[in-house]
Order: sequence, then structure tokens, then C-alpha cells
Amino acid sequence: MKNYHQANIQQPAKNKDFFIVENINIGRKDSLNWVEDSFNSESRDDPDRKQFLSLSLGEKKIKFFLIFLMLGIMILLGKSFYLQIIRGHSYFALAEDNRIRTKYVKAQRGIFYDASGEVLVRNISGFSLFITPSDLPRDNRERQAVIEQISSIIGLSSQEIIDKLSDYRYFFQPIAIETGIDYQRAMALKIVSADLPGITLEVDTWRQYLGGNSFSHLLGYVGKISPEEYESDKTDYLLSDNIGKTGLEKSYEELLRGEHGKKLIEVDALGQEKKVISRTDFSPGDDLVLAIDAKLQRKVYEILDDKLKNQKAAVVIISNPKNGEILSLVDYPNYDNNLFALGIDLESYKKLIDDPRNPLFMRSISGEYPSGSTVKIVIAAAALEENIVTKNTTVNSTGGISVGQWFFPDWKGGGHGVTNIIKAIAQSVNTYFYYIGGGYGDFKGLGVELLGKYMKLFGLGQKLGIDLPDEKDGFVPTQKWKNEVKKEPWYIGDTYHLSIGQGDLLVTPLQVNFYTNVIASGGTLYKPKLVKEVIHNDGEREILMPEVIRKDFISAQNINIVREAMRETVISGSARSLNYLPIKVAGKTGTAQWHSTKENHAWFTGFAPYDNPNFTITVLVEEGGEGSSIATPIAREILTYWFNRPAGG
Repeated sequence: MKNYHQANIQQPAKNKDFFIVENINIGRKDSLNWVEDSFNSESRDDPDRKQFLSLSLGEKKIKFFLIFLMLGIMILLGKSFYLQIIRGHSYFALAEDNRIRTKYVKAQRGIFYDASGEVLVRNISGFSLFITPSDLPRDNRERQAVIEQISSIIGLSSQEIIDKLSDYRYFFQPIAIETGIDYQRAMALKIVSADLPGITLEVDTWRQYLGGNSFSHLLGYVGKISPEEYESDKTDYLLSDNIGKTGLEKSYEELLRGEHGKKLIEVDALGQEKKVISRTDFSPGDDLVLAIDAKLQRKVYEILDDKLKNQKAAVVIISNPKNGEILSLVDYPNYDNNLFALGIDLESYKKLIDDPRNPLFMRSISGEYPSGSTVKIVIAAAALEENIVTKNTTVNSTGGISVGQWFFPDWKGGGHGVTNIIKAIAQSVNTYFYYIGGGYGDFKGLGVELLGKYMKLFGLGQKLGIDLPDEKDGFVPTQKWKNEVKKEPWYIGDTYHLSIGQGDLLVTPLQVNFYTNVIASGGTLYKPKLVKEVIHNDGEREILMPEVIRKDFISAQNINIVREAMRETVISGSARSLNYLPIKVAGKTGTAQWHSTKENHAWFTGFAPYDNPNFTITVLVEEGGEGSSIATPIAREILTYWFNRPAGG
């Protein structure tokens, strides 16, 4: 049936722009045509008549719309290209990480042996708890419930766990929450971790130091790698790795650490391992054999503890002048480096930090002190080499010298009388060294430039290169330095002070030991060495040969004169208490002023046997007073022990 509209049509009134339609029966199609024709005819008849049927958008708007549409399509296509082509591999790997992950099998860290083969450290295996932040529930309440359940088992507060997680920068890597978990707690964690997302219990390793406290500064300790260390140059590490923090653990990190193995595993939605896809074994770290004698090391610490009774701080360094190997290096007081193996608690750490003797500080290589009279053996060798004096040159010591209003005293009131270089070293005659260092009257001394030159030739003012971190340079003052830093000229008094080891001169105990080695060895300055052999993980043994820093900068004849003077120090001078030992010893004492209201630092440095030295010993006691009264007796007990020990003992 056809539909019809009924309409009545009334002719439009003149000048009207509309039709009145009423009551005419017209088919739908015909009606539309009729209306259109009517409009067209009216428009043709009346040019002023407005057209009601026309486009509602202008051409400019259409062009703008098309451009906008094309830009939108291009952006969508570009983004799709970026996500699928450029970053497709990354996002694919990220998606795969939700299913397939790499699990590392940690390498066994290399261990330390002393010179006789005694094991000084070992690796202990146990359980550690790890949390992977990306696997934890997204919902805060669910996440908190997981943390509280873990907290109730391991004994850490929920807030401590949250703090560790909030400080963690790496979303997809596990973070160690607790190390060294006992068996009972480990089993409880193993049971609940199967249903807790992001929680894993792993077999972990940490260090146990066996040598006793005397080795703490020497060996150092390991700890979890920090984000700063990880981001610097340790990108081949895991964030759960242990890394050497101090001592030999730090300086030989690359040899000790080994190479981790890998397991490619499939995990479930909770991050739990379901299947091993592939496996690569780990390579253990290299072992290190030290030149240190463990029995001597412990004996030195025992002697220091007995003499000082926790009242003073001290250093003892013993080396072989023939090759630069360190036989013993003890800093007193010490600390237990096992405290750091599992992560030291705040209370224990605060106790170490608050100790006024600063037991964490390694004085032997990082402490910088005035040398006192021990440096006189360097000044004497320099004066002989520069022909300032000969063995027979004498100076009359009357108690000191005066320059204008200034008086530079000897330690002995009234002086020492006529003094040659042997007596000057043996009795530590300051006046003699004022003369040869700075000159006096018509006597020409070395002067500041030559003093500085020879001090540096003997290893002062520079690192010697011992295989430990944080070695200091010490300091040899110069005219230029004083002008620039102190804004003062260099006075003759500065030269006099430098000539007796006072003023601005600073040395480390290691430097004193090794300039003594130059005299003991006949003129060779060796590089200090603690590790003498590397045992690689394939069993191959590598001997580390001695390294010479410099040699033959002092003639053998002049070296022998200084050696003779150091022997006289023991026979008739300030170290006479050593003259009763079963072997011949040569040495030099020192008393270093450093503070107007505190005790002087006490020094002794020497070597034995005199005719064929293989044992150089240096003792420093902070605020110990006279070198002859405390440092020399400590050296005597150590020398007695070493040279009286049974063969092979």
C-alpha cells in the first residue's frame, strides 16, 4: 500500500519566504520533488530569495577537518610503529619476564690464605629472604598483608620491610630483606612463600673471617652492593650481590668475585619457579695467598693490647726490605669484621663510630702524622749524597741555635758537644740537623728545595701503591705552597723544623717503614705488597713479582754510613734497650710534637738482622710520649718473639 501525505496548499503571500501547506494528497516521492521544484522555481523567479537547502559547512572547515583527520591517523600509525617495531622487542621481553625469568646461581667468592697456607676467611651458606617488588600485589591492603605475614616470621617490623622496599629503585629485581636466616624460620618461610607473590627464599653465601680481630682492617669486609655502586661501573652485578667494601676484599674485588651461573626458569603468576629451561654453571673466584704471617699478626696485636690496654691507638708495620712484602700490618684498636658480614645493626655500628679511638680508621696507610726524628735518616742520606757533610764532619751542639729573636733548641739542655753524623742520628741531635738542613752562619745546608727532592725520592708526599684502598699521600711542604695557602713567606725556621721532622711535614706509618727499607736494602725503594700469589679457579698459580719504585738514588757508601748510625742508636743511643736481643738490630726513635696540650706521638723504626736485613719494623703510638719509652719496648717484644720462634714456627 502506498503512503500518501495529505496537505492543503495555500499560495504564498507576496514577499513571504515560506509556504503554507495543507490538505493535499501527494505521494512521498512526488511530494519531495514538488517541494524541491517549488524552491528552485521561486529562487529563479526571485533572485533575492534565500535558499533554504544548502551546505552547512564551508570549504575551509572541510579542509581543516580533513587535515585534522589525516594528522590523527598519522599519529596513530606512528605510535603503532614505535610500539610494535622500534620498542617491540623490549615490550616482548617485558611480557616474557612475566613468564620466563633468568635466575642467577651465585659464584663462590675466592678466599685468603696467609703465607703458610692458613685459611683466613671462608664462605658460609645459609638462607636469605628476597622480595621482588614487581610481583607484590598492587592492592595496598593485600600488599600490607603479605608484608605483615613475612614480618611475623623473620622478626623484622613491617615498617623496616616497607622502608627497604621504598628505598629500592629497581622494580623487577629482588631485594634482600634478611640474610642468615636460621633453619626453623627458613622452613616456615618456605611453606608460606609458596602462596605469597614476590616472596622467595634462596640459599645465599656470606663471609666468615677466621683470623681474629687483628686482620679486620687488612682483610676488610663485604656488604650488599649499593644502588650507587651498581649504577657506577658494576652493571654486571646483581643488586643482591655482596661486594668488597674495605681492605683487600675491595682492592681485589675483580679477582675474588668469580662469575655467576644462570638458570632460565618459567614462573607462575606468583613469581614462583615452575620449570628450569636451561642452566649455565658458575665460575668461582680466585684465591689469594698473602705475604702476611698469621701467627706474627696475632702476636703483634696481643703485644699492643697488653702494652696499651685499650688506652691508646697504635700501628705496627713489618715488611721484608728485600722485596717489599708485608709480613704484618696491624692497626690498633681493631673491630670484628664479622659484624659486617650479615649487615651490622645500628647499635653496634654506633658503638664503633662513637669510640674516641676510632677503631674503623686504618691509621697504617691513611693516618698522616709528623715524622719526628725518624726522618733524620732521610736527611742524613741526602746531606751525604749532596756532599754537604762527610762521615767526619762535626758540629758543636751547645743546646740549640739562635736566629735573631728565635731560638731552636736541642732536646738536651746544654747540648751534646762535638757531634758527627753517626752521633747525630744515634742521639738524635737537633742542632746537627739544623746545620745540614738549613745551614747556619758560614755552613751551607741542603735548603728547602733539596730537602723536598730527597724526601720524595724516599717515597714521601706520594702514594706508594700498596694493594689496599684509601692510601694517603702524606705531605711535603714547599715555599710555593706556603705562599699560596698560608699567605706567608718561607722562613729559615720552616727549614729547620722540616729538617727534624716537625712543622708541616706529614707522613704515613707505611712511608716511614718503606724509607727505612731503603736504608736496610742498600738503596732500593720497593712497592709495598700484601698479596704474593694468585690461585686461579683453574688451579694455575701466579706469583706476583716484586716491583721496584726506584733504586740507586743514594750511593751504597752513603747508605752504609746511615746504617752504621742506626746501629749506633741501638748500641749507645735512644734505642739501647734493643741491644740485648739475640740478633743485631739497627733503628731510630722519634718523638713528634703535634699539639700544644696533648702528648707527643711516639715512633720507632728499624731493621734486623743488621748484617742481612729481612725484617723492617715500624711502631707508632698516638700520644704515646717518648719513642724510646713506649714504641721501642713494643718493638723489642715483637723482635724477641720473631727471632726466638722455633724453626718453621
